[in-house]
Amino acid sequence: MLLKKQLKKEVALELFNDSDKALNFIAAIKWENGFICRKCGHDNYCEGKSTGSRRCTRCKTEESAAAHTLFHNCKFPINKAFYIAYTVCVEGKDISSYEYSEQLGLNQMTCWKFRKRIKDCVLKHGTEKTNIAIQILMLSEY
Repeated sequence: MLLKKQLKKEVALELFNDSDKALNFIAAIKWENGFICRKCGHDNYCEGKSTGSRRCTRCKTEESAAAHTLFHNCKFPINKAFYIAYTVCVEGKDISSYEYSEQLGLNQMTCWKFRKRIKDCVLKHGTEKTNIAIQILMLSEY
């Protein structure tokens, strides 16, 4: 699908505008090597109720695309979170949380906390923020 080592700017712009596309992109990266249920270990699934989610056919446990990723428990739209992650990691811009707040229409503290989460993940992987692949960052459990 959209899975590439370097995310093109045109594709990123589409993901910034649509939460469903962003969730499907995250799901494609998360389950690139196939789905394995975290509860029972079964590898067969069907589509879940929400966008990008998968449901195990054995134990019926549903896992969202954002679960166990950087976007886990994100309380604001996933496309806005993806925008922050993209600008920090791929573009390497050092935008303040006040600017994110104005651009995205979110609370300044929300932007600050999510940006800090991203920076913590980058430090955890021990790489420069401009060199980290967005795929590695997204699959980091926080």
